[in-house]
Amino acid sequence: MRKNSILLFFILLTGMSLQAQVKKSTLRECVEYALQNNITIKQTDLDNQLAAIDKSDAFGSMLPTLNASASHSWNIGLNFNPITNNAETQTFQNTNVSANVGVDIYKGLQNQNRLRRTKLAIVAAQYQLSKIKDDVSLNVANAFLQILFNKENLKVQKEQLANNEKQENRTMELVNAGSVPRGDLLDIKATVAANKQAVVIAENTLFISKLSLAQLLQLDDFQNFDVADDDYEIPKSETMLQAPEAIYAKAKEQRVELKIARTNLEIAEKDVRIAYGAYQPTFRGFYSFGSNATNAYENPFFMQLSDNKSHAFGFSLNVPVFNGFSVRNNVRRSKIALERSKIAYSQQELDLERNVYTAFKDANGALNSYEAAVSALEARTEAFNYAKEKFNVGLMNAFDLNQAQTLYVNAQSEVLRTKFDYIFKVKVVEFYFGIPIIQN
Repeated sequence: MRKNSILLFFILLTGMSLQAQVKKSTLRECVEYALQNNITIKQTDLDNQLAAIDKSDAFGSMLPTLNASASHSWNIGLNFNPITNNAETQTFQNTNVSANVGVDIYKGLQNQNRLRRTKLAIVAAQYQLSKIKDDVSLNVANAFLQILFNKENLKVQKEQLANNEKQENRTMELVNAGSVPRGDLLDIKATVAANKQAVVIAENTLFISKLSLAQLLQLDDFQNFDVADDDYEIPKSETMLQAPEAIYAKAKEQRVELKIARTNLEIAEKDVRIAYGAYQPTFRGFYSFGSNATNAYENPFFMQLSDNKSHAFGFSLNVPVFNGFSVRNNVRRSKIALERSKIAYSQQELDLERNVYTAFKDANGALNSYEAAVSALEARTEAFNYAKEKFNVGLMNAFDLNQAQTLYVNAQSEVLRTKFDYIFKVKVVEFYFGIPIIQN
């Protein structure tokens, strides 16, 4: 007896230890973790870094270029003596050094427009990163609430299983007493078996929903991952009291989808200016320095380099006359891209308007569904209780009782489903109104 007590204590202690290791995360913690670790966010952040590098390239194109070179050669055989300028058969060594500086003075403002374009590209990349974070936050919230629904649904299924097992014992007593036929006991046993299967399905569904959220969060140890069992009540949202027109107007000011489309439109306008710049002449300044030394002279090497110095500087003008229609075609392509950006911006406005109105209607519809489900559950609860009373006094068979119970369980599940569906859809509406997912 003592050994059994010790073993039972050890098992309980181990179970408590395992439960203590499971970290139950809140919605805020899940969202914040996803924003730090999600792969898509990390990839988009790399796009921001590339945009910053492109800006550095554009700025560098406006700076002077400086290049230096040096060479040393051996001329063997018949060569011209650099002193006598006569052809001689011997080996001469020559060293040449040079440096060149060039700067674009005017290039059709292409360099300046490229720099402005890269600045806009950085802004667009930042907006895109913000959009990805918003999308991830919504996905995490949806997955989080799905877990809560599956947890509540599992509780419902377990409660029904416990009730049916009690009903099975009660029916067995009535059968033994001869109050009800044996067929009723068989029906109850079948119901208990079906309830056990429903519990297993609910457990598997809960596990899969946890796995989905863990993968969204890039968690390796998903076995010990769980969410906090907060009792989410139906939200009293001030946003839902707003007219959809007001929500849409607020969304037009704040949503990054429109900001991305607007910035892409400005980028396309800069591309047109860059393309037009290729029609204009380019004016460039340059300076070059050179010197050389050879073993044909008796003077020291560095003295020769000093004596043989040469300088050249000046300007170059390049006027485009005909380039196989390449400049004209680039202008035409950039204009077409600009028109595409204008259309994309208009389409994004329409999409945002449709999404806002749809989200608002969906949220109101979800509330109506929830209220209807609550009313249906109240009626099904009374019907089920009445059916149990009739069954206990022998006025209802087990089959009809099972039908009443099935409708009752389905009504419970429907209340849970519509509840969390409404909570999420309200968060979507608030999201368009500018309220962050994790604010409330």
